[in-house]
Amino acid sequence: MADIEIRTATPDDAEELLGIYKYYVENTAITYEIDAPTADDFRGRIEKTLKKYPYIAAECDGRIIGYAYAGVLKDRAAYDHSAETSIYVDVNEKRHGTGTLLYNELEKRLVSIGIKNAYACIACPEKDDEYLNHDSIKFHEKLGYTLVGTFHKCAEKFGRDYDMVWMEKVIAEYPKQPALIKKIGELPLEPVTAVLKEASARLQ
Repeated sequence: MADIEIRTATPDDAEELLGIYKYYVENTAITYEIDAPTADDFRGRIEKTLKKYPYIAAECDGRIIGYAYAGVLKDRAAYDHSAETSIYVDVNEKRHGTGTLLYNELEKRLVSIGIKNAYACIACPEKDDEYLNHDSIKFHEKLGYTLVGTFHKCAEKFGRDYDMVWMEKVIAEYPKQPALIKKIGELPLEPVTAVLKEASARLQ
């Protein structure tokens, strides 16, 4: 497989990212969204996320094969040092290490803006079926996430009831006096460039 480049996603990537996401909406219970959003809706989601959090894409041979982003865990100021993470990889590009590359870079960028705890909200079946399995949970466990809670039969899709689990990973040390959270666009250019160069070097 050719080299994978991790870069910041932009609203102009909306249609390509939606192409990846739409498969999971229409064919799986990995996302509990029932109807796929429009390209304009998806563009709006990217724009909203980038105002405060990282949104990144994995590109190979000029084609996006996966993406990851972070968002608000809870809309209260005291939660500002925590964030929810999400990741989607092209269904035809799984198990090539793309997800790990994306999450490693996402965590670096989250730490750079003051995030200490990362949380993943993951769909979970009672037992594996044709719409959902435990692969996402196993993937997060491999990356150091731990299970912290389960909502039982809280979602229904394809006429079946599914659980939802929360997984947690502490990605930075807790300071005695927490600093104010920074928006991704407020970071000085030099440290951001250094992080991106380091990530690029690791991929070579």
